[in-house]
Amino acid sequence: MIQVSHITKIYDGQRALDDVSFSAQKGEVVGLLGPNGAGKSTLMKILTCFIPPTEGEATICGHSIYEDSLAVRREIGYLPEHNPLYTDMYVREFLRFAAGVYGMKHCRDRVEEMIELVGLTPESNKRIGQLSKGYRQRVGLAQALIHNPKVLILDEPTTGLDPNQLEEIRSVIKNAGKDKVVLLSTHIMQEVEAMCSRAIIINHGRIVSDDHLEHITSQQLTQKFHQVTAS
Repeated sequence: MIQVSHITKIYDGQRALDDVSFSAQKGEVVGLLGPNGAGKSTLMKILTCFIPPTEGEATICGHSIYEDSLAVRREIGYLPEHNPLYTDMYVREFLRFAAGVYGMKHCRDRVEEMIELVGLTPESNKRIGQLSKGYRQRVGLAQALIHNPKVLILDEPTTGLDPNQLEEIRSVIKNAGKDKVVLLSTHIMQEVEAMCSRAIIINHGRIVSDDHLEHITSQQLTQKFHQVTAS
């Protein structure tokens, strides 16, 4: 459902991504793991059609990011690293707005389902601007899931969550991966171990490791990551 072929992105002569290729299928939760500045967010922006690659091609559910970007966006739920929310809106109001963007009608039941799913019920009657950072992340995740996308792309999805919130959101993401393909980025090893079935380590814009977690121990994955971040 995600196919990335030889993607390169150059900014001012510097390669943010360098010949990146991989694929991911329904039922996989893929952790894109790497230090800050490794190229994770750049790759996600390309896959969500926010920026074009310098070279290479990618398809989402068979749709080209070049030739059919609107179809790509319909298939994707996206939570960016810097969660863009209309802070003067109430939680339900914003989620209904997000549903409307995707052309959903009679969405009230779906909005209530999302509020319960991501644990927003205690704060659901507030304006977004009154929420803590952790609850704002929950709103962002709810809008990414509202239209039941086939592909979920999450950039640092657990930022700002306290330990109790962390466990709940990890569970939501892991369950979402049962019938979707989920690509999430993080620089925290424990996040990959807790949520993902596969780990792609990226550094200096290149994929340096791609392993299914059932084939690699936690210690081996940690060693690989430390080797990468030390280089």
